[in-house]
Amino acid sequence: MLQAAQFSTLFDAVRDSFDLQQDAEITLEANPNDITVEYARELGDVGFNRVSLGMQTAHAGELSLFRRRHNNDAVALAVSAFRRAGFDSLNLDLIYGFPHQTLESWSDSLQQAVALKPDHLSLYGLSLEDGTPMKTWVMRGQLPAPDDDLAADMYEHACVQLAGQGYDQYEISNWALPGNACRHNLQYWNNYSYIGVGPGAHGYAGGYRYATLLSPQRYIKAMTSSVEDNQPDYPWTPAVETFTQVERDTEISETLIMGLRLIDVGIDRREFTERFGEDVVVIHQEAFARFAHAGLIAIEPERVKLTERGKLLSNIVFRELV
Repeated sequence: MLQAAQFSTLFDAVRDSFDLQQDAEITLEANPNDITVEYARELGDVGFNRVSLGMQTAHAGELSLFRRRHNNDAVALAVSAFRRAGFDSLNLDLIYGFPHQTLESWSDSLQQAVALKPDHLSLYGLSLEDGTPMKTWVMRGQLPAPDDDLAADMYEHACVQLAGQGYDQYEISNWALPGNACRHNLQYWNNYSYIGVGPGAHGYAGGYRYATLLSPQRYIKAMTSSVEDNQPDYPWTPAVETFTQVERDTEISETLIMGLRLIDVGIDRREFTERFGEDVVVIHQEAFARFAHAGLIAIEPERVKLTERGKLLSNIVFRELV
């Protein structure tokens, strides 16, 4: 939505305040119908080297449920524009498990997405969020409620279909061609620190999770009105609206829930012990024993990870670790 010159100003501010690695991953999230070849080239020139496009589905009727402005042709044109502009790291987002979607239409959307040769795919099961039109329609009976069993079938189908196309599933909802795992998401899944900057941003640093003011006008006012005042300590800014201190037990729970999403890696027991002073298996000995007996997790000398069955029933495991 911003012009290249505006992005350039933002990147100048980031580089003035932080040391960036030479090969830093810099991702843009975009709607497919906002992209032209010229704009894509400008984005590459200012510093972006990865893009994520919200494809969602290949079917126009299904896209209308999400009030999306694009169609499948726009996705193909946007992918082509970024490739012609020199982008060699591209992700497509898709959604499954929503009302009226069939296994056949889901399989077709996957096939059409793979045909565009993305380097990365993120597949998200539908979650009915409060305040969204779709949840209202379902509650009023205007749409059928999502079918969890069908969504599970769709998930398993995707696992098989994408594996056959050379994509590695490295996280519950994410697949990548070798060497193309999303680096900033790995930061979240390992429960490491990250900075949230700008209106409505969320961050986790200095032992706190925080959110900034959502309104751009209020955000700018908060930041500019305090220029002459004493600045708060990192990572705080005058625009931080809400915050929560993350205690040790909470950090452990979050690290387990996020880390177990990593399919092959899971929880590295040595790294966990170095971070928290205890072996993860000792902390949750009883629960892990039950989950292992039920075939939901595998306890190995180096790591603890979900099994194939555990991927489908991961929320059962996660709920008990909170």
